[in-house]
Amino acid sequence: MKSYLYSYLILFSLITAIGCTNKSTTEKLEDFGTVGDFSFLERNGEQISQDDLKGKVWVASFVFTRCTGPCPQVCATLARLQEKLKAIPDLRIVTFTVDPERDNPKELNIYAENFRADPKRWFFLTGKEDDLHKLIKEKFRLAVGHNSPEQSKPGNEFIHSPRIVLIDKAGHIRGYFEGTPTTPEGAPVDKFEDKIKALESHILTLAREK
Repeated sequence: MKSYLYSYLILFSLITAIGCTNKSTTEKLEDFGTVGDFSFLERNGEQISQDDLKGKVWVASFVFTRCTGPCPQVCATLARLQEKLKAIPDLRIVTFTVDPERDNPKELNIYAENFRADPKRWFFLTGKEDDLHKLIKEKFRLAVGHNSPEQSKPGNEFIHSPRIVLIDKAGHIRGYFEGTPTTPEGAPVDKFEDKIKALESHILTLAREK
């Protein structure tokens, strides 16, 4: 737990440094730039690129199937969004693995089924580690990497962000939101439900845009 807490603190400082703050429902969303080009293998064996998401509002997350840290909580939050906003046809959820060496399509499919992920609306992507990590660091501007040898153990091999990223129909990053209701030490995240409601509201607003 101490090792994971240390990793979380590193992530928190990095995210805070770039100004990735949650927005209330009354504040205008910022524009953090475009995600840019990518193409990765989906759990169904097809390639998914940024072109497949044009005209869609989507939320991105970053997990790995062996994770014993925040990943299950992040996916549970996304499962809630999937159910709550199932009437929005232009919403997609895109989950990128940070451990593609182990997370092949078969493993991702098994993992996705645990959260009843709709294969037409919730994509789980894998590919080359260098490409995935570069996209996460350079475009999503979030920390990712291998944990130190001293702290690495099964389920804690990677440092990665538990944040959920909101992207508009033009492929622009519009906000960063809490993905987990609890901190690594088990304390409740301050106003987590309000933050999720804010995310839902922003999704609805972006979905109405032409």
